[in-house]
Amino acid sequence: MSVVDVPGAFNFRDVGGLPAGEGRTRSGVLFRSGNLGHLTTAGRDRVAGLGIRRIVDLRDDEERRFEPSQVDDLGIETVHLPMFAGSASSFFADDLSLDDVYRALVDGSASRLVDAARAVLEVQPVLVHCTVGKDRTGLSVALILAAAGVDEDAVIADYARTEELLPTARNEGVLRYLRQRHPRARHLEDLVTRSPAQAMRAVFDDLRLRYGGPVEYLQAYGLTTAETTELGRVLVA
Repeated sequence: MSVVDVPGAFNFRDVGGLPAGEGRTRSGVLFRSGNLGHLTTAGRDRVAGLGIRRIVDLRDDEERRFEPSQVDDLGIETVHLPMFAGSASSFFADDLSLDDVYRALVDGSASRLVDAARAVLEVQPVLVHCTVGKDRTGLSVALILAAAGVDEDAVIADYARTEELLPTARNEGVLRYLRQRHPRARHLEDLVTRSPAQAMRAVFDDLRLRYGGPVEYLQAYGLTTAETTELGRVLVA
């Protein structure tokens, strides 16, 4: 997994090189990032140069209006798959923990998580992103990688890496804003800045308990065995 320098974007990386049994994930096929609302001209050129053919945007309508992606004229197809029912801001208002958020995504956005896997399967190179590239992107990409046969420890390590890639100035500014709006909230820092390995490991453990595992979870909501096999073929060399 390598960080990609895209001016105006953050947490942008290629998930190639992750161990998957006797193979590794292919480079230049699946990318993940935060939002594309602040791309510079150089950043737009960089995105175009990566050869990305499809962008899977997991943000809700409010987020897209607030920070519209700066890629409209690059000839890249965008698939909108909002993961939240309603506004993402509700998680701050309700003071949910990371575990609460991921359980809500697993239970409330299962069909969209399957759609995200199919969107990656259908067209590559492909970029999956949300606003920060941490939670919705983190869960979606983790499930896609698991379905492709990537080793679980590597999937979780890829998720956890986000925390070190979020700009300090961005974190401080967002936290200041949210603390003014939600002064009693206890989980703001976790929601804004953290992606601890144990959070994704807890998701996988929960999916094993309730479904048999992450792959079985996706299959319970419609992903076929053939599609799982094809994900492995597309993403793993």
